[in-house]
Amino acid sequence: MTQEKTQSIRKTNTYAMAVTALMTAVTCILAPMSIPIGPVPISLTNFAIYLSLYLLDWKKGTLSYFVYLLIGFAGLPVFSGFTGGIGKLAGPTGGYIIGFIPMAIIAGIIIDNFSQRWIQLAGMIFGTLLCYILGTVWFCFQSGYTASAALAVCVIPFIPADLCKMVIAMIIGPSIRKRLGSVVQ
Repeated sequence: MTQEKTQSIRKTNTYAMAVTALMTAVTCILAPMSIPIGPVPISLTNFAIYLSLYLLDWKKGTLSYFVYLLIGFAGLPVFSGFTGGIGKLAGPTGGYIIGFIPMAIIAGIIIDNFSQRWIQLAGMIFGTLLCYILGTVWFCFQSGYTASAALAVCVIPFIPADLCKMVIAMIIGPSIRKRLGSVVQ
């Protein structure tokens, strides 16, 4: 391997790590900002994840969220409502927080492999649906709600805002990525 190619790979890896860390920081900033509308607040966590999936590939975007999750698990107040710690993850909304991992994987793989916007949107919807399912099952287990009651307070009110977040990420994500340059190898 030539010296130039080695330096180029190092610069690209450094750049990818920096943008991954930056998206972790963006998630740490956006996620705590929430609107408490019931047992599950409206937050910008999923928007930060969608955006990171456009700026990074699915692996780095998921890694960015996972690092955020570890930061919150350690007790730093980065979860919705400026909370953190294992109690938040074990509590009623913990299933949604964990459910963002498969959401990021599914949506990210679709975003990486399909350039058609409607397919990307479908991937984000499918990933979010899986997050809703995991989160709602955990919420019912923790709170004693029935499935229909949990859907009424934990899913249905969030659908319009989540769709808006997906569309906004789909519009601004590729534009920001062009300006930053491609991180994905």
